[in-house]
Amino acid sequence: MRSSQRILCYFGLLAPIWMMVSVNYSGMIYPGYSHIDQAMSELHALGSPIEKIAPFINHYPLSILFGGFGFFVMSYFTSRTAKISGLLILLHGVATFSAGYFPCDVGCDPESTSFSQVLHGVSGLIILLTLLIAPAIWVLISKRELQVVWFSWLSAIAVLGQLLIMIPMVDAMTTGRNIGLYQRLAYSLPLAWLFLFGLILLCDDRTTRFPRQSEQKG
Repeated sequence: MRSSQRILCYFGLLAPIWMMVSVNYSGMIYPGYSHIDQAMSELHALGSPIEKIAPFINHYPLSILFGGFGFFVMSYFTSRTAKISGLLILLHGVATFSAGYFPCDVGCDPESTSFSQVLHGVSGLIILLTLLIAPAIWVLISKRELQVVWFSWLSAIAVLGQLLIMIPMVDAMTTGRNIGLYQRLAYSLPLAWLFLFGLILLCDDRTTRFPRQSEQKG
């Protein structure tokens, strides 16, 4: 393993920051956009005034950051369970790219059966599940793999928080009110989890020894 691959650990710190800045910037250049009542997918929906550039601001850079960090996690741990969590983060990146490449229809109507809308919906489901299951894995293995007990509790909060927010979010999807607010609240939890996960790995003294250990094994 080359030492340069340690840089991928920083991707886990950068992804949540990029997400926050890029979505807010996209909302600024989208006339009349509401972060409270409109979903993030509407930023690049078909017919959006920023349809063509939004994926290059949001989805495509984020897919690289998520995917790179997921690859790092898979390479960092020897535990199969920990590697699976890394694979889920990597898949989150792939689904983020797909969600940008296949925009939803006007208004992101879930009843639509257009090819792009369906693939966008499937990508969105993968985005949701991957960063729901990955923290759930670390509820069980944090103490064993990282010797950090509090990260287990934090992972549990990230999972339970998402599940609880989904209750009013489902209602918001039917009424069309506050959907953007609940979506952002739900997504902020796994993103905060990802940031702290990257920070823990960056501070772990194994990270600095990681490349040399791999080279010795080779």
